[in-house]
Amino acid sequence: MTEPFPGGGLALADRIALTDLVHRYAALVDDRDLAGLGALFTADAVLRQPRPPKEMAPIDEIGGRDAIVRNFARLEGLRATQHAVVGTVFSAGPPSQAWGRAACIAHHVSGPDGRLVDHAWHLTYEDAYRRTGDAWLIAERTLWLSWIEKRTVGAVRPR
Repeated sequence: MTEPFPGGGLALADRIALTDLVHRYAALVDDRDLAGLGALFTADAVLRQPRPPKEMAPIDEIGGRDAIVRNFARLEGLRATQHAVVGTVFSAGPPSQAWGRAACIAHHVSGPDGRLVDHAWHLTYEDAYRRTGDAWLIAERTLWLSWIEKRTVGAVRPR
């Protein structure tokens, strides 16, 4: 999935739908809504991700919606997350397909009260999307991690 972003070919309605898809993903991760997350992926979707902090490039490949959802279950071990989408670019592909790149800052808070730490990931998602019926879904998502910041956190709202 290394499509350049020539900047055209998608109708405004498709751009809006893809933007909503990217932001909905971020919100559902933060809400720990695993069923909702699963509904954003095609049945045969592929997720590629790094193993930070040792491996910053995407080295793990997870295939299939069910396996991807199981992968997200590890988020339950975190005290809080917040994914801020800071930029998106989309490009048309073959019929019913598109590519996208989304820049994101993903905060991951862990630790006991009094010793909370936020690992802020500065990352880019490179995506392939497929229209299924009236909806756009994620067919491939590759997470590229650029850098990680560590910060002390004073408090976290209980979930």
